[in-house]
Amino acid sequence: MLGTYLDILRYRQSWKFSAAGLILRMPMSMVGLSTILMVRAEYGNYTLAGAVSAVAIIVMALCAPILARQVDRHGQLRVMGPAWTISVLSMSALVAAVIMHAPAWTLFIPAALAGATWGAPGALVRSRWSTILHKPGQLQTAYALESAVDEFVYIVGPVLATVLGTAVHPATGLIISIASLAVGGALFLSRRDSEPAIIPYDPSAPRESVIRKPVVLVMAATYIGMGMTFGAMEVSMVSFTEELGTPALGGILLALFSIGSLTAALVYGARTWRRPTWQLFVIGVIAMAIGMSLFPLAFNVWTMAIVILITGLTCAPTMTNVNVIIQQSVSPAKLTEGLTWMSTSISLGVSLGTAVAGPAIDAIGASGGLFTMSGAGWAMVVLMLIGLPALRKSTADTPTPPLPLD
Repeated sequence: MLGTYLDILRYRQSWKFSAAGLILRMPMSMVGLSTILMVRAEYGNYTLAGAVSAVAIIVMALCAPILARQVDRHGQLRVMGPAWTISVLSMSALVAAVIMHAPAWTLFIPAALAGATWGAPGALVRSRWSTILHKPGQLQTAYALESAVDEFVYIVGPVLATVLGTAVHPATGLIISIASLAVGGALFLSRRDSEPAIIPYDPSAPRESVIRKPVVLVMAATYIGMGMTFGAMEVSMVSFTEELGTPALGGILLALFSIGSLTAALVYGARTWRRPTWQLFVIGVIAMAIGMSLFPLAFNVWTMAIVILITGLTCAPTMTNVNVIIQQSVSPAKLTEGLTWMSTSISLGVSLGTAVAGPAIDAIGASGGLFTMSGAGWAMVVLMLIGLPALRKSTADTPTPPLPLD
C-alpha cells in the first residue's frame, strides 16, 4: 500500500507541493476554534466570539469560488500570492485588535478580510495533481492521499488550538495559523513546475459558473447534506458527552471519526476499483447515511466510539470520489472553480447543520442533535438520487488500472 503513495509522491517531486499544502491547510481546522477561544477569553462573550468566527466562514464561502475563477484565468501565484498576503495581514490585525481590546465592531473587519482572501487551498493542491497525473487510478490515489491529509489536519489542528490556547495564550492557535499560511503559502506557490497552466481566455466561450452544470450542482447539493451531518456531529458530541458527565471526551470522539476517515482514505486510494466512479460514490453516500442512522442508538461513550469510528470509514472514500467526478466532468480551464464549489458547499452545510442541531439539542437534549445527523444523512441520499441521472450521464466512464508513471 505504501509503495502506491510513494510512487506518486516521488513523481516530479510532487511531495514538495503536497507537503506545503499540508502546512497551508493547518489553519482550516484551527482558525474558527482559535478565534472563538481568543475572543471569548478577552471579551468574555461567546455570542461575540461565535459571530466573529461565523463572519469569517460565511465570507470565505461566498468569496472562494470567485477567487477560484480568477485562479483558473490568471494562475495560482498571481491570484493567491496577493490574496494570502492580505489574509495573513488581516489575521494579524484581528489578533492585535483583540489583544488591545478594540471596540467589538472592529473585529468583524479583519475577520471578513481574512475569510475573503483565504480561498480553498485543498482545491489548489488537487488541481496540481490533475495537472501532472493523467491515469485515472493514479489520480484517485492522489485525491485519497489529500483526503487523508485533510483528516490529519482535523485531528491535529483542534488539539493544538485548545491545548496551546489554554496552556500558553488564547491567541496561540491563531498565531500558529498565521505562520502556517505564510510559510505554507510561500512554499506552495514557489513550486512553479507543478502549477496548472493558464488556459488562454476565449471571449466566445460560455462565461457562466460551473455550478450551473448539472453534475456539479448534484455534487454540491450532496456535499451540503454531508456538511450538515458534520456540523450537527460537532455540536452533538459535545452535548452527548456533557450529558454523560464526561465533557472532555467530546473532542476524542470527533477525533475518532477523523481517524477512521484517514485510515479508509489510505486503504481506498491504494487499490484499483473496477466499478465506475459514480457507483462508488452512490455506495459511499448510502453507507454514510446508514452510519449516521446508528448514532441515536448509542447509549454510552463506548458504543458511540464504535459507531463514530465505523461511520468515519465511509467519509474520505466518498469525498475522494466526489473530487474525481468533478475532475472528470469539468474542463481544465474551470477545474479549480469546480473543486472550490465543493469546499464552499460543505462549509455551508456545516454552518446549516450547526444551526439546526443547536435548537434541537436545546429542545430535547443530545438526542435532538443525533436525530438531526441521521436526517441530514438521508437528505444527502435523497439529493444524490434526484441528481443520479445527470451524474450517470456525466460520468459514463470505465475505470482502468493505474499504469506505471511516465
